[in-house]
Amino acid sequence: MKALAIAATGMNAQQTNVEVIANNIANINTTGYKRARAEFSDLLYQTERAQGVPNRANQAIVPEGAIIGLGVKTAAVRNLHLQGGLTSTGNSFDLALVGRGWFQIEAADGTTLYTRAGAFNTNAEGQLVTLDGYPVVPGIMVPADATEVIVSRSGQVYATVDGEQQEQGQITLANFINEAGLEPLGENLFRETAASGPANVGTPDEEGFAYIQQNYLEASNVDPVKEITDLISAQRAYEMNSKIIQAADEMASVVSKNLR
Repeated sequence: MKALAIAATGMNAQQTNVEVIANNIANINTTGYKRARAEFSDLLYQTERAQGVPNRANQAIVPEGAIIGLGVKTAAVRNLHLQGGLTSTGNSFDLALVGRGWFQIEAADGTTLYTRAGAFNTNAEGQLVTLDGYPVVPGIMVPADATEVIVSRSGQVYATVDGEQQEQGQITLANFINEAGLEPLGENLFRETAASGPANVGTPDEEGFAYIQQNYLEASNVDPVKEITDLISAQRAYEMNSKIIQAADEMASVVSKNLR
């Protein structure tokens, strides 16, 4: 009975849906986190009677066929790169992006990764780094005796040393044609892929690029109310699929008893 297999694919799909929602809720306070959404597509169809062909007497065209679907599958888990709210921190090394763009980070193997989490700090050499110690690209050095650090909305970094303001470098951002194609790596980092397209590097506050807001962090764009609503909907769909399996099993049991 095909209903058993079809309903099983529905249960698998809703289990994936719940897992995605659970991850969204788990990261509700993660800086720069972008909520994900599970996308589904129908499986192949089984044709019992084709439409658009002559009937048995070859006198008329069949207007509608009998085509039965075989279930559902997970097509993608899409990250929704929408702007999150800003949270004031008062920390001069906390930088939020308002608009499209990604901070560039140098990984341990020398490759460039990308993040929206602007919770930066300085390492022992005074280099601007992420909370995991990865340096920002291009490199920004902050003097040890700096009394104040200012980052303009266009990404210019200034440090006040001995009462004199000195420019320390320029932060640049990267954009992608298809942000959903970036590969999430964890630790708030993403990697460029063939699907995302190559990085387009530019200066903050230019056309098409975000501007920088110092002393703020971008919060997660997860909406708790929507996630709970989606969770309830997924749970109900899972229960309905389980009911179909139960009904199909009972129908098969009736047939089996009558054949004895």
